Amino acid sequence: MSTLSESANTALQLTLSLDPTLWAIVGRSLSVSATACLMACGAGLVLGAWLAVARFAGRGAALAVLNTLLAVPSVVVGLVVYLLLSRSGPLGALGWMFSFKAMVLAQALLVLPVVTALTRQVVEDAERAHGEQLRSLGAGPLLRSLLLAWDERYALLTVLIAAFGRAISEVGAVMIVGGNIDGFTRVMTTAIALETSKGDLPLALALGLVLLAVVLALNVLVGLLRRWRERVDGAASATPVGVAA
Repeated sequence: MSTLSESANTALQLTLSLDPTLWAIVGRSLSVSATACLMACGAGLVLGAWLAVARFAGRGAALAVLNTLLAVPSVVVGLVVYLLLSRSGPLGALGWMFSFKAMVLAQALLVLPVVTALTRQVVEDAERAHGEQLRSLGAGPLLRSLLLAWDERYALLTVLIAAFGRAISEVGAVMIVGGNIDGFTRVMTTAIALETSKGDLPLALALGLVLLAVVLALNVLVGLLRRWRERVDGAASATPVGVAA
């Protein structure tokens, strides 16, 4: 294919024809990112909520480290996981290198700071608004963090969606620990990089279109959740409060 229009036309045909090679890569990519997000969110939501309400010596340093981890390049995360899972590494006995599990671990570690930091901010804002009331009822930091996180569960859904978008668009870490093996560890981002270097632009464009569609769907879902929450909050605030006779 020598022109952009021809490549785009072929890419569209590959997408609409349900090309097995393309959709196998898409399915693997979605599986890796979804699994990684479930793992990261399980720990990140609890840790972020606790950091929002806990007060301890060194909290400022802990938050500084957390904010620093938000800017760590994905290739650095991939390198750390590679060293952990290599034969001479502490987790080498697991035999996870260049496997689905290795990619899940890398993406989970990459997404964990994002989930933790965003959750901390959401719950900390709720703590300023409602924390004093919960403290007066005798709720300790852990219980208070869980109650506030539950109260902000709809806002935290957007955190989960943002984390999934971060995971599925990542390329560096999964390239290092997955090896981009055809039929086993090749995901959308690594396949796009490989096919572009090979000059197979139609397949690269088709994968790019699917990736854009996934990211667009996530953004639409975030917008719908935000509008729904605004309507719910608006309806709740507009409900008249009964006055006792």
